[in-house]
Amino acid sequence: MTTEELIILHEDNHVIVVLKPQMVACCPDESGDSNLFDCVKEYIKVTYNKQGNVFLGLVHRLDRPTGGVMVFAKTSKAAARLSEQMKNGGFEKKYYAVLCGTPAKKQATLENYLRKNSVNNTVYVCTQTEEGAKFASLDYEIKEERAGLSLADIKLHTGRTHQIRVQTAAINCPIYGDMRYGGDKAVKGKLALWAYSLRFTHPTTGESLKFIIEPPKDEKPWNLFGF
Repeated sequence: MTTEELIILHEDNHVIVVLKPQMVACCPDESGDSNLFDCVKEYIKVTYNKQGNVFLGLVHRLDRPTGGVMVFAKTSKAAARLSEQMKNGGFEKKYYAVLCGTPAKKQATLENYLRKNSVNNTVYVCTQTEEGAKFASLDYEIKEERAGLSLADIKLHTGRTHQIRVQTAAINCPIYGDMRYGGDKAVKGKLALWAYSLRFTHPTTGESLKFIIEPPKDEKPWNLFGF
C-alpha cells in the first residue's frame, strides 16, 4: 500500500481517521507485508516534513480481510486517552456482514465465551470456566435477505479476535467468504465483513465524532443489497 492510495476521512493535530482496505494488514506483522500503519506514518512524515521517527498510536485493530474505518493517534496524549476509551467501552463500532443463510431471530444479542488457539490463530466457543476464556458480546439486526444470504448490521460490545466470524458461525450463519469458520456452509470469495461506522470522543476537544463509510457496493456479495 502506498501513500497515494491512502483515503483520509478526517485529520487534525491529534487524530487521523482513514479507510483500511480489505486484505491490507492494519499494522506490521511477521509477514513483512505493506501495512496501513506504516503507510499513515509515511504520509505524516512526507506531508509535514517530519524528521526522524514519526509518532503514531495504534489504538484498535481490524483483521486483514476486514475493511472499513480506523482511527490512529498522532500524539501520545491522544493515544493514551483513546486507549482508555477503548477499555471503558467509549468506542461505538458497527459492522456490516453478509451471512450465509438467515438466523432464526432477525434481531438478537449473541453472548459467548471465546478462547484463542495461538498455535493456529483460530478462535472457538468455549465454556466460561475454560482457561483463557473471554466474554464476547454483540448485537445484530438482519436488514435484507437475498439469494440465500442476509445482510446483518452488527454492533460490537467487546473486541475479541475473530469475534464476529466465530459468533455468527456458532449460530450456523457464517460470514460469506469465511473459509476458516464457515464449515460446510462456507462460500468462497472475499470476506464480507466491513467496519462501516466508528464513533468516539475526541481526545482533546471532547467532541463526539462519528464516521461512516459503506462497503464496496459494486463488489460481490455487497452488490446484492440496497446500499
